[in-house]
Amino acid sequence: MTARDASTPKKLRLIMELRRGGVSDQRVLGAIERIPRELFVPSTFVDQAYENVALPIGRGQTVSQPLVVAHMTEALEVGARHKVLEIGTGSGYQTAVLAKLCRRVYSIERHRELLREAEERLAKLRIHNVTLRFGDGTKGWPEQAPFDRIIVTAAAAELPAILVDSLTIGGVLVAPIGEDRRDQASLPRSLAPYASSHSSPGCRATGTARPPERSRHRHARSTLRRQRKRRASWATRAWPRLACGAPRPRAARRLRASRPAGASDLGG
Repeated sequence: MTARDASTPKKLRLIMELRRGGVSDQRVLGAIERIPRELFVPSTFVDQAYENVALPIGRGQTVSQPLVVAHMTEALEVGARHKVLEIGTGSGYQTAVLAKLCRRVYSIERHRELLREAEERLAKLRIHNVTLRFGDGTKGWPEQAPFDRIIVTAAAAELPAILVDSLTIGGVLVAPIGEDRRDQASLPRSLAPYASSHSSPGCRATGTARPPERSRHRHARSTLRRQRKRRASWATRAWPRLACGAPRPRAARRLRASRPAGASDLGG
């Protein structure tokens, strides 16, 4: 009997426990079922890999209990075409689950040794739609923003504004909010100041955040600026002498004289 065969009954029991815990998304359950959790825990805890408990992975960190992983992933509402940012790679277990559900995962970890081990595990599983980075997750990943979904795996007193601003319009952010940085396993409460109806049972202060109105306005202004730059660039290519302050070409003057008042020289 192989190790995979031996773990199958334990994995099935875990899936049933997740169902009883309120997880109903079949895609999430399927992703958890396909990920061998025993690869993401130290060898001394392999026999507990499919128990619904958090397990230590070194550097004072833990791999979250499967119920928390399932609820947070379900609350994230990940789609197959989504680009996801994960703050806190840890063992890479949550990363692997997300990779089964979305187009690409960008994950940041502040412990270099944990990051290296997570890279090795993901490579062993041939999960290639993941990009990992060493750094401070509270600063986000501006070079790759915006993201359709953002998940924060460690508790924080408040959400960094840069993460909220890194969301696309209509994006979703899931994070445990509170001073307690241990594994989150108590009752839900609102995600202040971005309260949402998507709070997930079993995850303390876990919810979804959408960009506030000011962020939407900022995004709209930046989009308008990009459009204006593109139009200006096109105009420069169409009339290079005009862009340098030279007199307007004679053909252009004739065109303007023959068109109705208020019509644009360049069309569009």
